[in-house]
Amino acid sequence: MKRNKGMILAFTVPGTLLFASVFVYPIIRTVFMSFFSITEITDSISKWSFNGLGNYITLFRSSLFQQSLWNIFKIWVYGGGIVLGVSLLLAAILTDNIKGKSFFQAVIYLPNVISAVAMATMWIQYVFNSSYGFLTRFFSMIGWTSLAEIQWLDSDNKFWALLISYCFGMVGRHMLIWISGIERIGSGYYEAAGIDGANKWQQFYYITLPLLKGILKTNIIMWSISIAGFFIWSQLFSPLTPDTSTVVPIVYMYFKLFGAESVDIVSRDAGSGAAIGVILCLTIVIIFNLVNRLLKDDALEF
Repeated sequence: MKRNKGMILAFTVPGTLLFASVFVYPIIRTVFMSFFSITEITDSISKWSFNGLGNYITLFRSSLFQQSLWNIFKIWVYGGGIVLGVSLLLAAILTDNIKGKSFFQAVIYLPNVISAVAMATMWIQYVFNSSYGFLTRFFSMIGWTSLAEIQWLDSDNKFWALLISYCFGMVGRHMLIWISGIERIGSGYYEAAGIDGANKWQQFYYITLPLLKGILKTNIIMWSISIAGFFIWSQLFSPLTPDTSTVVPIVYMYFKLFGAESVDIVSRDAGSGAAIGVILCLTIVIIFNLVNRLLKDDALEF
């Protein structure tokens, strides 16, 4: 028994220490930093000046930070509705005994394999470009001149261009999660429903959807986590300074930490950057708890 305890400690202690040093300590340090006025993220603790809730108050008074929260909320709501809805539809189609199922799954998931930088560059240069982009040429070819003249990369339309391109790449990931849940549902349910006269839509509504409640929770949480870390796409659509139409909290935090030439951000402020990280973390925790409360597990069995 003593030998077993020694072996357990020998295998668990290194991993526990590594986890604490890589994850737990940075989290605790970030929370403490959010209550101090800190210029550089590398400043020693002796240079920290206690600021209380000052960083949080300043952030929520900042018009650019308010806009970043509004932008990320729109991405979460509109993008979530598009991605989860389209991915569920594709998952239902691809699990209905169609030919070439594996091929179509691979093709739809392919954007997730390609680098986000490459994907965003492709959309910016070859899809939304007002001179030779795909949308401009396609709408011009079919005679829809009003749509062909849309300047997708202007401030008025840039947010929607960003949202469309990002959703395109995320559909495949969530589709596979839906498929994993649908394939767990026994075929006997559908056979019994078919014998009772239920059509495909009724089978989907009364069998598939109720049994996918746990998968829906997983998809919402995964979507929320990915949106909280939304950075590359926003940065590539507005590479020089944070554009009000595409700025998100992570981009705002980046410019707070490393500085930028902007009216709103005039110097480095690591304390405010840490506060943004805490706000995003708390947001994910709140969403997680709300999802678990609203989508309670019923007594359903596969």
